[in-house]
Amino acid sequence: MANWNIIEGELEQLRAEGRYRPLRVWETPQGTSMLSGGKTYLQLSSNNYLGLTGHEEVKAAAIRAVETYGAGSGSVRSIVGTLDIHAALEAELARFKGTEAALVFQSGYTANLAALSSILGADDVVISDELNHASIIDGIRLTKAARKVYAHKNMEQLERLLQESATFRQRVIVTDGVFSMDGDIAPLPDIVELAERYDALVYVDDAHASGVLGASGKGSVEHFGLYGRVHVQIGTLSKALGVTGGYVAGSRTLIDYLLHKARPFLFSTAQTPATAASCLAAVKVLAANPQLVRRLWDNADYMRRSLQALGFDTGASETPIIPIVVGDPATTARFSDRLAEEGLFAQSIVFPMVAWDKGRVRLIVTAAHSREQLDSALASLTRIGTAEGLLRQ
Repeated sequence: MANWNIIEGELEQLRAEGRYRPLRVWETPQGTSMLSGGKTYLQLSSNNYLGLTGHEEVKAAAIRAVETYGAGSGSVRSIVGTLDIHAALEAELARFKGTEAALVFQSGYTANLAALSSILGADDVVISDELNHASIIDGIRLTKAARKVYAHKNMEQLERLLQESATFRQRVIVTDGVFSMDGDIAPLPDIVELAERYDALVYVDDAHASGVLGASGKGSVEHFGLYGRVHVQIGTLSKALGVTGGYVAGSRTLIDYLLHKARPFLFSTAQTPATAASCLAAVKVLAANPQLVRRLWDNADYMRRSLQALGFDTGASETPIIPIVVGDPATTARFSDRLAEEGLFAQSIVFPMVAWDKGRVRLIVTAAHSREQLDSALASLTRIGTAEGLLRQ
């Protein structure tokens, strides 16, 4: 019989440190107002940036796909072939991202594992921002490439690392487009300029940028006008697009290579038809409704300015990801719990997701939030933030 004492002891340590967080069980669809245990909460932790999870066209597409194709995809696409709905989704994503082709995976996390482990070899070097997402870090760990890390958004250090890496076969600079814990934006124009100067590839994870950055929500490349100068674009279908899955967008050569080399593609069954169809519908809804992006930014700017005026520490936020930096895990968890008591769900983010003393409640404002809901949230945050001593004078 297995002895679980060691694991139980670690769980007790998590509880003592305020890092143990049970999953909240919701009884209603993802939205700005949700029900749990018979109580209604204002939701401010969801990545449903544009409110597309509940969009009627997105839901209807999933229902039609089940009726047309059935519930599952049958097998790995490289064995059983591919449904036309998957091919249509990839073609639409390529148009959306302004690339020659795209390839869909089961999640954004999987897309990073697939791309990094495929394109990087023992003779290559990968140069990564220190605050890149865990899926990037894990993808790099799967490779035999040399690894170098530059301080967050430090372009001088990035240039030094590029200069030191001249003997490698291939140099790949990897960055998030929008950093998920701080809500700041990568200096992509500077990164691209350095990459072109030192003959390196640029790899951008736009998980929190697609549907958010750019006038029409196409992400970092549109935001900075860098079409044709970013070699690999990673995206997710589970945040602004409101469904689930991930993708790699880039040249036809890149996608053909991944079709034959990416282990998560070769050894995992494809998205269900309903998932692919609802993702396709979501991309089309976004393309037809760029005002969703403007509404998202109106709400995010209003919330950020209001929090800063009150005296909250919102860190480096410049997007709809707005952290309220609190401190140690126990204090952060208490702040989150007191907000929940008032009907505001804003999950605590603590070590190891962020530094021990940089625990935060991460607010994510969406296009679907009303101004009345944001004002209600601000009132609760002010009351509890004052009681907890979080408002700077």
